[in-house]
Amino acid sequence: MDVFSDLIRGVRSHGSLFGSSTLSPPWSLRFVDGAPLTLCAVLTGAGWIVPEDGPPEPLRAGETIIVRGPATFAFVDEVGTTAEPIACGEHCATPEQGGTKHRLGWVDDPGGETTLIVGAYPVRGEIGRPLLDALPVVLRVDAGGAGDPVLDHLAAEVAIDAPGQQVVLDRLLDWMLVCSLREWFDRPGGEPPAWWAAQRDPVVGDALRLLHAEPAAPWTVGSLAGRTGVSRSTLAKRFADLVGEPPLTYLTRWRMTLAADLLAGEESTTISDIARTVGYSDAFGFSAAFKRVRGVNPSEFRTGVAQRS
Repeated sequence: MDVFSDLIRGVRSHGSLFGSSTLSPPWSLRFVDGAPLTLCAVLTGAGWIVPEDGPPEPLRAGETIIVRGPATFAFVDEVGTTAEPIACGEHCATPEQGGTKHRLGWVDDPGGETTLIVGAYPVRGEIGRPLLDALPVVLRVDAGGAGDPVLDHLAAEVAIDAPGQQVVLDRLLDWMLVCSLREWFDRPGGEPPAWWAAQRDPVVGDALRLLHAEPAAPWTVGSLAGRTGVSRSTLAKRFADLVGEPPLTYLTRWRMTLAADLLAGEESTTISDIARTVGYSDAFGFSAAFKRVRGVNPSEFRTGVAQRS
């Protein structure tokens, strides 16, 4: 399990496709739900993404823009359009009608020149938060990359109305998101998060994969160094240089992320059970570590999640 795979498993498009829309100017689609991540791709034509707080971004055929919530944004034919905004969001969808041809709140013009694909990604629990924290409010991926074949598949799928279409579109959107984020993190001159670059280091990458694959194991710097085939001092220095913190500090923070996810889940799961799941032999030691990292104890965190829900 590499870091990126672990983080993105909390970000899935399952059932949350807003739809596809073929548009003729003027138009203004306003995305009002503030989804944690929204992917916008134009199959044909062009338009503008207008964030709530930020400059407009042109979006042309083959290009992809990802918007990080909770701020809202619009897709318009041109900046300052005269079109009356149409509110779009997850509550516009009526999944029981199936397909993408039966979505409420969408303008669908068979003669339109611009076809937009939009997918919203809920972030369930805490696991995907470090990924969101590494992203700007708006990121762009140009045409000509690994996502182009996925867009071709999306274009073919939205042109039909077939059984299982939502499942296919969900999977294609997940694939498109992964391709887009890979390209953005690897862009020339970019500043990806430390964990992204560290994954490719032969030593630190192995250490990260071990920590994510076996987070509850009784790791020490020595045992981790032994599994990666280097000395303790080499691993400690290389890990801190590339990741920005010592291996066991990173492990503690990741364990607390996993624990927060469990605390936000089934209320019947006891704190002692969660402590053992993330590698602590007793609830006291776990609670102390959780408060040190998260600022509240596990019970307070769980209560806060329930109140927000």
